[in-house]
Amino acid sequence: MQVHIQRVDASLPLPRYESKGAVGFDLVTRETTVIEPGKIALVPGNVIVRVPEGCALLILPRSSLPRKKGLVCPHSIGVIDRDYHGEKDEILVQVQNVTEAPVTVERGERIAQGLFVKVERAEWTEVDSHGAETRGGFGSTG
Repeated sequence: MQVHIQRVDASLPLPRYESKGAVGFDLVTRETTVIEPGKIALVPGNVIVRVPEGCALLILPRSSLPRKKGLVCPHSIGVIDRDYHGEKDEILVQVQNVTEAPVTVERGERIAQGLFVKVERAEWTEVDSHGAETRGGFGSTG
């Protein structure tokens, strides 16, 4: 898949897949960011990506982020739409500091990864009922 990408700071490397079997590519942070305890911050990911037709780009935390940095992504997954690729549409990684001390994300660190997924748009057909038996609601299977 060919993807158009623009670096905000060309002195930093393009995102890359870190192993032959990796499905997600690592984003490199553009600037050093300090996140105060309990606070949420946006860390610049240095790229603007034009997502290909039929795809979405998911931004996910690297699995080591909570253990190594004490940061979590409060929204869990970021979704980059196909039309988010203007000159000011740098990918930002939203993180929350869950520690009791300030956390510093250094320029060039890898804290998140991107994953392209195939998607389809729904065409709704409204019905009066689905005719199915009710399971009991959210969490009903225990």
